[in-house]
Amino acid sequence: MTKKYGSIIMSDKYQENLIEMLAGFKHMGIQTTFENNLRSEFGKILHRPLGSTRQWPHFESITFIPAQAAKFPTDHDVAVDISVTIGPKAKKPLEINAPFMISGMAYGIALAKNVRLALMDAANNVGIAINSGEGGILDEEIDSADKYILQFGKARWSKDEKLLKKADMIEIKFGQGALLGMGDVIIPRDLQGHARKVMGLEDDEDAVIHNNFFENQTMKDLKDLVQELRRISGGVPIGAKVGAGGKIEDDIDTLLELDVDFIAIDGGQAATYGAAPILTDDFGIPTLHALIRAVNHLEKLNKKSEISLIISGGMFTPGEYLKAIALGADAVYLGSVLLFTVAHKQVLDAVPFEPPTQVVWSDGKYKDKFVREEGAKNATNYLKSTIEELEVAIRAMGKKKLSDVTKKDLVSYEKNTAEAAGVPFTTLPYSEGKVSHPSLKKEKKKDPLIEL
Repeated sequence: MTKKYGSIIMSDKYQENLIEMLAGFKHMGIQTTFENNLRSEFGKILHRPLGSTRQWPHFESITFIPAQAAKFPTDHDVAVDISVTIGPKAKKPLEINAPFMISGMAYGIALAKNVRLALMDAANNVGIAINSGEGGILDEEIDSADKYILQFGKARWSKDEKLLKKADMIEIKFGQGALLGMGDVIIPRDLQGHARKVMGLEDDEDAVIHNNFFENQTMKDLKDLVQELRRISGGVPIGAKVGAGGKIEDDIDTLLELDVDFIAIDGGQAATYGAAPILTDDFGIPTLHALIRAVNHLEKLNKKSEISLIISGGMFTPGEYLKAIALGADAVYLGSVLLFTVAHKQVLDAVPFEPPTQVVWSDGKYKDKFVREEGAKNATNYLKSTIEELEVAIRAMGKKKLSDVTKKDLVSYEKNTAEAAGVPFTTLPYSEGKVSHPSLKKEKKKDPLIEL
């Protein structure tokens, strides 16, 4: 067989040689080739999970400054405070033990029931919050979660007043990084079982997520919505989530006009259960750039201390979370990374013949094999490990509190990133390499006589 196929490859004309496939893959890329084949097969919009695979500018070139001789590290037995307050101006701010929360991965639309409950258990175990996402809300989840974020979406479900009163924070979802502001129509065949009952859907009814909250939507509608949610909830933080776009400052200005307590921004690397590749790959801006611009804009408006900023999208390691905090975020949302950690060795039920996520998706072939207790233990271990790494990093900078970590503790070995972030460039001594973001530089006043 080796001689036969070797002879074919070495002697067939290029146009009929299997080697042509390699040239095609290199020309278009393996993923693009297979996605185009799926378009050819089904003739419909693809719904790709787990976000964009493009190479976006990210946090790699940014590093922390260690304390060694000029400044000493903090002793390992000194306690480190990494707690965070979200929505400080709210009547009932949200207090969490670490600067991260579990992102909105919806029950029924994305995740299976036991996966959601395992993530809730893990959040409780380390004292952080979990976001409901835009799907149905499980009674046993909202009743048992110590810190629950209810995502107020563009569908008719999950809006009962009794649910809103149980929430510790409410997030109005204008958009997300992988799907932007678009809604969806989920046909009954693609959404079955218990989730339909939780969402209040009839057997033959489509699950409709609209593109807007109101028909002929106005700013007054949205302002009234924020105030009504604040009244019903009794003063928990009311905020909004948007996908990061090229006019992010305009979105922030609008949200500030609505009088929100926090803003969650999803960068271009963010994932979802399924989105059209054109929305995931060809819209939005990188998470790093979105964070820098959002912080600069809030500081320019003197709102940074009043409005909590949550960032998400493509962050998978403790170092990336801490860099985001140092650059000005108050907390980060964790999504995709927890799908793989909560499943851990349970993915072996699916691979090698199915993707590992078939264990966690609500319509996954192996969702019924998922064990909640095992998933909760594994997700808890990941979160505890992350907390310990954050504490080690803070001690390594000679500090004792997360709030003391700022961009003064950062440098970058990539010049454009250094200039954009306003941190020193590593080829120069610290004081010489320090630059500020162009948007924060004060413009020199022009002399009208000289101009004339």
